[in-house]
Amino acid sequence: MTIIAALKKSHYYILTILITFVAAYFITAALYPAYARYFPVLFLVFLMDWYLWNSIKENVSVWHRWLKYSISLFYWLPLVIIVSMTLISVVLPYEQWDDSWRTYLMGFVFIVYAAKVFSVLFLLLADLLKVLKHLFRFSKQKRNRVAELPAKKKITRSRFLKNVGLLGGGFILSGLIIGMIKWAHDFKIRKVSVEVPDLPPVFDCFRIVQISDMHLGSWTSRKAMDEAVQMVNRLDPDIVVFTGDLVNFTTREAYPFEDSLKKIRAWNGVYAILGNHDYGDYVDWSSEEEKAENLTELEDFYSKLGWTLLKNDNRILERENEQLAIIGVENWSSISRFPRHGDLIKAKEGTDNASVKILLSHDPTHWESEVKGGHEDILLTLSGHTHGFQFGVEMRNFRWSPAQYMYKYWAGFYGRRTKRNPQYLYVNRGLGNIGYPGRVGILPEITLITLNPKV
Repeated sequence: MTIIAALKKSHYYILTILITFVAAYFITAALYPAYARYFPVLFLVFLMDWYLWNSIKENVSVWHRWLKYSISLFYWLPLVIIVSMTLISVVLPYEQWDDSWRTYLMGFVFIVYAAKVFSVLFLLLADLLKVLKHLFRFSKQKRNRVAELPAKKKITRSRFLKNVGLLGGGFILSGLIIGMIKWAHDFKIRKVSVEVPDLPPVFDCFRIVQISDMHLGSWTSRKAMDEAVQMVNRLDPDIVVFTGDLVNFTTREAYPFEDSLKKIRAWNGVYAILGNHDYGDYVDWSSEEEKAENLTELEDFYSKLGWTLLKNDNRILERENEQLAIIGVENWSSISRFPRHGDLIKAKEGTDNASVKILLSHDPTHWESEVKGGHEDILLTLSGHTHGFQFGVEMRNFRWSPAQYMYKYWAGFYGRRTKRNPQYLYVNRGLGNIGYPGRVGILPEITLITLNPKV
């Protein structure tokens, strides 16, 4: 059924829905103004659902009754969940929900709508071709005044595109489900060797383990975390660094994992910085004091773990009169929607005598905007933030992810040569996830970085 035929058949039904949405919008805008902004998104989601449903319901209607009802329920359930979550969040803010329930609900909604969006794009293209074909045929008949012979029965381009869209949507749905079940905690150890000119012998083979972007509010069990901690410890690191985004919304998300994270061991300590999610910027706090208290609780949590939180600060590791500086800045991004609290000049104070300077900076755009242009004494910058989009393809000679359209440096090892020294950036793909509670092609990462003398 085309979109035009569907409109003719159900215009009264659609008109009722439109009136309901408009009325609900004005009521919400009057009583809860902050939530009125969600209505345009909900309406667009409904239009997409309705459009796709009208393309498949004729096929569904011929199935057995129980199967037809089951498919219909599954199809509309994500929209019901979205509306219900929006309504419930008016009374109980989203960040106060049980983390497991929130993760599973959002995961289900995400994977279903990812599949639907793919299908809808192909259906729109198919309908567009159908409209253009009718226009061309009408124009041709008008010029020739001759009826065309009936076309041979074969699959049309529009039918082909529709089938591709529906099959592709099913493929995406199944892949994203596997990504949640199998690959979300399929931790991968990546090993990187960094050549350092004039590396003091006492720091030869210095081992750094980097983890990043845990987003503990998205973890549904401690078993996977315990496995990751064991993998970190087996690497026998000199230091462990965590490059930000411990939580999604509030510090309370971290408390269930305190005992697991305390078990991380390194010869010279564990160092951490803040990421954009750690500041509580994605929560509607009742006051600035409450928001500040949440950040204080996060700092206290790091103290309980025994980790050193660097906020525009540094620590010097000294061996046989040689120094290695661990410099940590607060979040700094060249993208305006993310916070800029980092102060690199302040963070570097007292590191002039260090032979090797390693910077922890959550957002890789900081390296491009500030570090590689004005701080050439920093050998290595360790970042996270991008997650590699949690989706992509990584092979020996080919890499692709939607992340590359947003970030120039989105995953892995990068370098540049300066007049004095080389400078390196490593972007960790993250240990956890957010939004979609899974991974497809871009696996969660633990990085082992070894410093070696340049030969």
